Amino acid sequence: MSDVFFRAGVGAMVLDDAGQVLVMRRKGARDGAWQLPQGGIENGEEPLAALYRELREETGLGRGDVEIVASAGEWLAYELPVEYRNAKTGRGQVQRWFLCRLRAPCEAVRPDGIEFTASEWVAPAQLMARAAPFRLPVYRRLMAEFAAHLGGTRSQ
Repeated sequence: MSDVFFRAGVGAMVLDDAGQVLVMRRKGARDGAWQLPQGGIENGEEPLAALYRELREETGLGRGDVEIVASAGEWLAYELPVEYRNAKTGRGQVQRWFLCRLRAPCEAVRPDGIEFTASEWVAPAQLMARAAPFRLPVYRRLMAEFAAHLGGTRSQ
């Protein structure tokens, strides 16, 4: 297996009206690690289309259920631990990240049962406490980049 590539992907930080972040528990993760919705970009697919597809597949949220508030200024990369690498994921991912505001009720989120077994809404700081260590550098960058939008409601 060649792991000399980084898979192109997208990620979403979804906020509810209270400024809480949607986190998903990965199926089969040894430590029950939680993460933000994310996934690969398919051949010929644009990042925005991949974002909406991944949200629908992983969370059940449709295009009308979220509003894009911001996007990260640059693509962010993370390297997977060796034991997680495979022919599909390669060495890791380089991702275009979007900050989304939930328009639907929080109960509209339905983990797919394939990649994710549960979802919760947590304070942004709790995301950092629950995430797998290899994701933390990207999540720290997202927290800094989206700081102006975190910790409040739509009226702020």
